[in-house]
Amino acid sequence: MQEALTYLDQTFINFREFLFADHAHRWVDIKRFAISHPDVGDAHLLTELIGHEQFRDDYAGGGVEADGLRHGPYWLRNVSPAAYMRVDEMSTDTVLRDWATQFGPLPAALSARLEHEVHPLVAGATERYRLSGLGREAFHDWGGVHADFHELVLIDRPAKILSLLVAADD
Repeated sequence: MQEALTYLDQTFINFREFLFADHAHRWVDIKRFAISHPDVGDAHLLTELIGHEQFRDDYAGGGVEADGLRHGPYWLRNVSPAAYMRVDEMSTDTVLRDWATQFGPLPAALSARLEHEVHPLVAGATERYRLSGLGREAFHDWGGVHADFHELVLIDRPAKILSLLVAADD
């Protein structure tokens, strides 16, 4: 079977671009993939996502590495479809909003950008998955660099789009 996911683009929202007291070096990274075979199951899409080159990102400035061994704070070998748990829209939205506002209210421009670019992905998804905390034993050699690391996979079947959303700090 031909690959079910094709990388489309990336959106990066850096909290440092907005003026407020404590941005805490937070950011949101969204990678979008076209789903070319919408009839494949979610487990297959997760497997393909994990195997995709764009998934090999340490999210700490190293970027995507073609032969990378890391994903976020984890060794890539520790991430599997079983590490993702299905979540509903409300809990997903709560996690993102609580994380974004943990140090106080957001500037209006940042809040508007999140409302425009992040929350519609959550609302429009037909399936939502959250990477479970894999534990410190799954961390790579410098995996504790992120105080917060939230990863969501948002599948929008009607739009034939899978979005990999990471909300974290550095």
